[in-house]
Amino acid sequence: MAFELPKLAYAYDALEPHIDAKTMEIHHGKHHAGYTTKLNGAIAGTDLEGKTIENILTNLDLENKGVRNNGGGFYNHRLFWSVMAANGGGKPEGDLAKAIDEAFGSFEAFKDAFKNAAATQFGSGWAWLCVHKGGKVDVCATANQDNPLMPGIGCGGFPILGVDVWEHAYYLNYQNRRPDYLEAFFNVINWSEVSALYAQNK
Repeated sequence: MAFELPKLAYAYDALEPHIDAKTMEIHHGKHHAGYTTKLNGAIAGTDLEGKTIENILTNLDLENKGVRNNGGGFYNHRLFWSVMAANGGGKPEGDLAKAIDEAFGSFEAFKDAFKNAAATQFGSGWAWLCVHKGGKVDVCATANQDNPLMPGIGCGGFPILGVDVWEHAYYLNYQNRRPDYLEAFFNVINWSEVSALYAQNK
């Protein structure tokens, strides 16, 4: 089965004013769609056909640029859409909140660490909150469409929250003000989804 562009659980304008409808339309309908099509082309006729995206990325040959870039782009954006919601924001609760407090000291300290990882990622890339077996969490950043599932990249563990800091994710609304975009992102985080991913992968 070829990979398909995932449908969003909300309308393109649902995240306004934090993320504008035009950016969402282009980002999902053009950029993510492009990664999806190119990923299918890169794995067609190879032994990667029929495997899950997680399996492909976990066992990736990093020299396979077509799968690395487009597989990463497909997976990263699929996670990104899922961890945002129109009624997002606030703070995590339960086990995830405890894990964040243990790792960072407080939610505010985590927020600062996450925003700093994203703000200081040179050029295009992503910042991540990852969970390791046993429940410990940490923050890292990766370049381009790389992610922590790939061997030897970033903080390892399983990504449960990611923010896109490619300019196409924010430039229409925020221009070069990446820190403003990152602050706005915290107003749309779907913490119930992040918590579910934490519970499934700790």
